[in-house]
Amino acid sequence: METRRRYFLELAYKGTRYHGWQVQPNARTVQEEIDKALGTILRKKVETMGSGRTDTGVHSKQQFLHFDIEEALERRSFLKKVNAVLPKDISIYDLREVGPESHARFDAVWRSYEYYISLRKNPFEEELSWHCFYHLDMGLMNEAAKLLLKHRDFECFSKVKTEVNHFECEIKTAFWEQKEHHLIFHITANRFLRGMVRAIVGTMVEIGTGKLDLKGFQAILESRNRGKAGAAAPPQGLYLSQVTYPDEIFI
Repeated sequence: METRRRYFLELAYKGTRYHGWQVQPNARTVQEEIDKALGTILRKKVETMGSGRTDTGVHSKQQFLHFDIEEALERRSFLKKVNAVLPKDISIYDLREVGPESHARFDAVWRSYEYYISLRKNPFEEELSWHCFYHLDMGLMNEAAKLLLKHRDFECFSKVKTEVNHFECEIKTAFWEQKEHHLIFHITANRFLRGMVRAIVGTMVEIGTGKLDLKGFQAILESRNRGKAGAAAPPQGLYLSQVTYPDEIFI
């Protein structure tokens, strides 16, 4: 009897055409496409577990999943075959064997997101960033980002209907930078709540336009009330950018 093996896949995708990551009835998702591709290549039904979920229209520069199979897989051959079957907007970058108890979701130590705001209209980025027509004060937005690091409860930035036991997150880094015609928000935390990054960005844009001041932002953080925060930024500017694991889980 062959021993069960567990593999991690590193992947990336453009989320425009998908109703998020997780398999769901009557909607096309990234996980569904990957499960179908793996089933075709491996000639058996494969169940995958992702490192986290992304919403409709959100992209990923780096996502991980794990799956189990009995036989050993040859990395180069497998990557070539599975990428040939997958749609062009999903790519598998790497295949790595891990211990049988390693878990793509629960073993992740840090997750990072980036949010792209385009400061000028760009026809080539219509589905890849949020075009803001108004001037944004990045200095004030960075002052607001510093306030995030002093808090642990982020219920004010969570979708109301969500199945979580608590709203605490440890935010490691949060800052804005400008690169040419883009403002990019970087945030890293041990976990994220549903809709959290887009709610943060939407609220910070109110600061950048002068609609909200830092005192008001602090009050929102302390309110634990999603209704007090700003509208969520649109999904096309958001990217899951990095998922970090302990080195020892990889064989």
